Amino acid sequence: MPDDSTVPSTNQNERIAELFLGAAGNGCAETAFVVLKEAFGLADPESSAAAMALNGGIAYSGGTCGAVTGAALAVGLLAEGRIADHPAAKSAARRLTAETLRAFEAEFGSSQCRALTGFDLRTEAGHRRFIEDGAWRVGCTRQIEFVVANLAGLANESAWRARLEQLAAEAAAEEASPAGS
Repeated sequence: MPDDSTVPSTNQNERIAELFLGAAGNGCAETAFVVLKEAFGLADPESSAAAMALNGGIAYSGGTCGAVTGAALAVGLLAEGRIADHPAAKSAARRLTAETLRAFEAEFGSSQCRALTGFDLRTEAGHRRFIEDGAWRVGCTRQIEFVVANLAGLANESAWRARLEQLAAEAAAEEASPAGS
């Protein structure tokens, strides 16, 4: 469960609803990407273009949930803006995304779109059933809200540093523990 510093604001939840459930027709990846870019104060926050093909578990393949992949794009942009050394920025983005992925899987039981929705979106018929079923309006919205809640607090540079330090300490402890324990 996210701590108070990572709970999305009412405005962020309203923005998620506006983008994901509204007339704009944004998918899960696009919505997470835009809302996090806005939260992080990144350039061109309205553009969802980089995340368009990630909806439905990457091009409707049923793979990793678009909320996670869209968020990963925003985290990468944030890391790039805060860490001048490219390999260090990549490492930070990977660690933060991996942590989010673990939390997501713990919360929802899977990170795979097909398992989360119960639909095969690769076919027109499967996608149509998914839309008509309407469960996405609640389930997918909750997943986007969860990812935003997990990451939006990183807009605060102190929270960003603390989170990266925590992840580094956890990784060091894991490496120091005997294998198999």
